[in-house]
Amino acid sequence: MERTFLAIKPDGVQRGLVGNIIARFESKGFKLVALKMVKVSQELAEKHYGEHKERPFFPGLVQFITSDPLIAMVWEGKGVIAAARKIIGATNPLNADNGTIRGEFGIDVGRNIIHGSDAQDTADREISLWFTSEEIISWQPSVTSWVYE
Repeated sequence: MERTFLAIKPDGVQRGLVGNIIARFESKGFKLVALKMVKVSQELAEKHYGEHKERPFFPGLVQFITSDPLIAMVWEGKGVIAAARKIIGATNPLNADNGTIRGEFGIDVGRNIIHGSDAQDTADREISLWFTSEEIISWQPSVTSWVYE
């Protein structure tokens, strides 16, 4: 099964959207295999957003993600990376489809509520940044046969 990294950003935590967001992924049939609340360090923020280091918005990204706690998660399931991106919606909430997390709850690109890995290599890198292998729990939900053929 494929795995992806998702983070409910500080704005999503502050706005009380954690339960709603988790419910969307559970309802879809994906399995939560790791979850923790984190007050992000400067070092972790800079590693996470490393590909943007030379961009003018990098300091703002780091400042925002370290401003308050976030919820870091690993989700597992068939096609979870692509499906999560659809559930999340476009980066700019004003361009996100209705029914997506960002389309329903976001207005500003700098406060877009959630992060999701965009590809398998990104997911692997981000999961290893945020979680140790011991923090990821392998388990089998009893409803699996009702989700997958």
